[in-house]
Amino acid sequence: MNNILVFPMVIPLLTGIILIFLRPFIRLQRWISLGAMIVVSGLSIYMLEMIQTNGIIRLDFGNWKPPFGILFVGDSFSILLVLTASIVTGICLIYAFLSIGQEREKMFFYPFVLFMVAGVNGSFLTGDLFNLYVCFEVMLLASYVLITLGGAKPQFRESIKYVVINVVSSWLFLVAIAYLYGAVGTLNMAHLSARVAEAGQPPLVTVISILFLLVFGLKAGLLLYFWLPGSYSAPPTAVAALFGALLTKVGIYAIFRMFTLLFYHEPSITHTLIGIMAGITLVGGSLGAVAYKDIRQIVSYNVVIAVGFILVGLAVATPSAVEGSIYYLVHDMIVKALLFLIAGTMIALTGTAKIDRMSGLIRNYPLLGWLFFIVMLALAGIPPLSGFIGKILVGQGAVEGGNYVLLALAMISSIFVLYSLLRIFKNCFWGETIISEEEQVPLKKTLLIPCVILTALSIGLGLGAENFAMYVKDAATTLLNPSIYVEAVLGE
Repeated sequence: MNNILVFPMVIPLLTGIILIFLRPFIRLQRWISLGAMIVVSGLSIYMLEMIQTNGIIRLDFGNWKPPFGILFVGDSFSILLVLTASIVTGICLIYAFLSIGQEREKMFFYPFVLFMVAGVNGSFLTGDLFNLYVCFEVMLLASYVLITLGGAKPQFRESIKYVVINVVSSWLFLVAIAYLYGAVGTLNMAHLSARVAEAGQPPLVTVISILFLLVFGLKAGLLLYFWLPGSYSAPPTAVAALFGALLTKVGIYAIFRMFTLLFYHEPSITHTLIGIMAGITLVGGSLGAVAYKDIRQIVSYNVVIAVGFILVGLAVATPSAVEGSIYYLVHDMIVKALLFLIAGTMIALTGTAKIDRMSGLIRNYPLLGWLFFIVMLALAGIPPLSGFIGKILVGQGAVEGGNYVLLALAMISSIFVLYSLLRIFKNCFWGETIISEEEQVPLKKTLLIPCVILTALSIGLGLGAENFAMYVKDAATTLLNPSIYVEAVLGE
């Protein structure tokens, strides 16, 4: 029955290969790609329930027992992220059906989205460090195509920066893996955890852990986020929403997994460094979010702020803080996709990305305006929306751990998020409309269906936090007790 664990990676991968041969049949590609995401979402829900009943599930490829073979491991943390990624991708695909255009659809848009999701889900599920590198590369190769698809000049300019940064970080990732294998002699994550624990994390391993932190920090936008705002502003709206929702989250997942399972013995060094990087990221993201008048830049800097906030929870590393980070991670995947979709819709309707060239849009497009208002409140952490629970728990954990500087930065960053989005709402939606009835671009009602679904998910996640709590608590317990993961993989 554990074979089910491979499906979140295999279904998108095989579906993407099949769609390559269906290039002329755009409508068929749409339905097959959406169907694949629905199937993966359904399987993820089943696996999440299975984990609550039977504990962590493991799949050994070729029946090679760990630590010798490649394996997938499913715990509540990884399956929660697989489920959220699959749901968000399906919703973004619905938006793409209506907005991406047939020219891009015929250039293998749907296969590459599915390849990217296969890499994302594989990264969440793998129990092997080299396999994590391979899944990262699958994800990144697909994203290289998606960021350049269509061939607009800004896309090419930003894609060069994006590709170079990720090639360098992938090379550093490989170097870090080689050093770790040389020092410890294995790449199975559970086996690594056991061996590092036996040795008590010697100084060499701590230095290697900092190299991993730089690699994943570069991929997640932690401190080294200089490439992110431009790269996430360039592609079409549906692609930018997928990037904002998924790509940085894989880097965040890798940091959480590595620094709770492997490198947790010297928190005075590693977790302090994560805290410093998270604090600087919060400051830099907050300043960037209020400095620009381009909607795409403001939204992209809000991605940076979220990265810093989520990793405050890991730096604090109390049960409440880690639970809060997991809540906020799931919330942010949903709400960032929504924010990018709304921002892209605004730009498509007005023909500009500058907030000082828009006014009174709520009179022309009231539903769009109120959806933006709800997403603004969710990101600011206003109850009962989904951002509230995560912020409260991270704040509670920071107080318990005595990390008052990080607590202050995290809370001040929430004010900057609210201010940056309030600027957009005030300038673009409030005031007198500058669009006459003759100039008004018709808004397809169907284009707002994905936005409404994501808004409903955000509200549901906030109101239904109690039902969601047992999965988050189980995920946090597994992260904070590495022995649970190690025993599930290696046995007693």
